[in-house]
Amino acid sequence: MNKSKVNKAIQVALVEDDPNLRANLTAMLNSSSGFHCQGAYADGKSALRGIPASRPDVVLMDINLPGMLGTDCVRQLKEITPNLPVLMLTVYEDSEQIFKSLMSGATGYLLKRTPKDKLLEAIREVDAGGAPMSRQIARRVVSFFQKVNELPSDTQKPSVVVSLTERENEVLAALAKGYAYKEIADQLKISFETVRTHLRTIYEKLHVHSRTEAVLKYLGR
Repeated sequence: MNKSKVNKAIQVALVEDDPNLRANLTAMLNSSSGFHCQGAYADGKSALRGIPASRPDVVLMDINLPGMLGTDCVRQLKEITPNLPVLMLTVYEDSEQIFKSLMSGATGYLLKRTPKDKLLEAIREVDAGGAPMSRQIARRVVSFFQKVNELPSDTQKPSVVVSLTERENEVLAALAKGYAYKEIADQLKISFETVRTHLRTIYEKLHVHSRTEAVLKYLGR
């Protein structure tokens, strides 16, 4: 691959213990325009040695790693490089594993069966400051918190979201239900860029840095 192309590409690091899947993901990234696999690690310890030094744009992280769980690796990575976005790519879709991953600092959460085009789209989104999560996973996150706290009604919102405008609350409510940015734009009949602008303002007002943190505040947790 041409060096100038690599420099413009999104630099991705993989942390995956399955050698076949690691090789397949590496090949997929390097054969996709705009992406480059900067490093591939078989376990958390090697990832912690290599990733902070190489500074990739995005990390794809498995959960079930030998010696150290992916959630623990994420937590330690975030202590060293707090702004590094980590996208969990795993077979687990139970609420507890999702919750642990997001609380450890993961920016997004996708299943390994996610189609190639959706995975690449998610990497682009997280590199651009988003927090990709399939609707199915987002609904599980919401469901997890609804067990102990109902979604706020229009008349009783957590104090942290009272400062939001009516439109910002509509955007945040749609986000909490698992809708993608484009779906929110279509639903509210506004542009994709307007959704992104609203989200930036929402993040600033709520003092959060990701979709997950915003949703958790909306749910009053």
